[in-house]
Amino acid sequence: MSANSNAAQQLKRKRWQGVQDFWARVTEGLQISELWGQFKSEAHASYGLYSKDVDGDEINKEKKKLKRYFLAAWALFQALLMKLSPARRVLLLIAAILLIFQPDIRGGGNEVTLGLGWVGAAILFVLLALELGDCVTMKRDLEIAREIQQWLVPDHPPLVSGMDIAFATQPQNTVAGDYYDAFLRPLPAASPGNGPLLVVVADVAGKSVPAELLMATFQASLRALSAPSASFDEIVAGLNRYTRAHSLDGRRFTTAFLAELNPQTREMHYVNAGHNDPILYRASGEIERLSTGGPPFGLPLFSENDLPYQSGRARLQSGDLLFIFTDSVVEAANGTGQEYGQSRLLELPEAAPLETAAETLKRVMTDVNQFVSFARQHDDITCLVLRASS
Repeated sequence: MSANSNAAQQLKRKRWQGVQDFWARVTEGLQISELWGQFKSEAHASYGLYSKDVDGDEINKEKKKLKRYFLAAWALFQALLMKLSPARRVLLLIAAILLIFQPDIRGGGNEVTLGLGWVGAAILFVLLALELGDCVTMKRDLEIAREIQQWLVPDHPPLVSGMDIAFATQPQNTVAGDYYDAFLRPLPAASPGNGPLLVVVADVAGKSVPAELLMATFQASLRALSAPSASFDEIVAGLNRYTRAHSLDGRRFTTAFLAELNPQTREMHYVNAGHNDPILYRASGEIERLSTGGPPFGLPLFSENDLPYQSGRARLQSGDLLFIFTDSVVEAANGTGQEYGQSRLLELPEAAPLETAAETLKRVMTDVNQFVSFARQHDDITCLVLRASS
């Protein structure tokens, strides 16, 4: 009996371990509170998607509360229905009718009663499997697009004497419309030393694949324009011309901040093309905003011969920190709709002025993520930190 009892206990523990392993795979190690927070965030985002197709004003005209709820539910159901293909719409309607009315097929004697509601549930399961299959296929394609996009941006910053650089991005979707880069421009043949450092952060209007494709063309044009013979102003003018030619009449404009730094003198020549003003934290405690420039690239507001971009200049001193970011950082919102805001970024130098660029970047990104928690964001989050070292 003792041996049988031990064997039974071991079998029981093995089964329980199997259940725990399965649960760990399903939840990816998340706690119940984290799962619930993630679900609420996803549900809120899905509701926002479907509610766009609902005429709320028309529903609110109904004075009877119960009927108003019914009209809202019916409108949301129709919005969901129209997101499906025609064949799947018919299946969903059939499933809904069967689940609501549930007519029974009853047999005589000892025969089992079968409710057609189970048929409706089976149809819903089939629809879920079909939609999931589409999502998996699309996700695989997006993952490939993301791999291609990762080839277009650097995976590590360049090694520049006296400059400490770090960057990071968090796509709102699998692929992003943000672009960041830092590279040493080539010098003419036989010229000694390294060329100037070119730093850029850009944000293409829009999201996901369309924005990613335009980001790729922006990156290609920037690299092509950064030939040894081109001046910084010529690069800016060329980017504007190229972006305007592919902006769909200004609907796909690009905000960007570009800076060219001389590693020896630390002189910085920059243009802000409609981007969030980067923050220059001086080692002395002063804060400067780099706003000199012009409108976003691609807006059809100027003739081909115009150069609407003024360039600014600054000189970095030892310990100064340049923080470049996209608007999604300050506009990152938590579950209550509260935004991260500019004030938190302006407090950055007081927290740890002697951090490396990577440490500062990690602290900011962690703070943003903790602030928004599971709230789904509406745009990509990108930051670049450059600190002038001694």
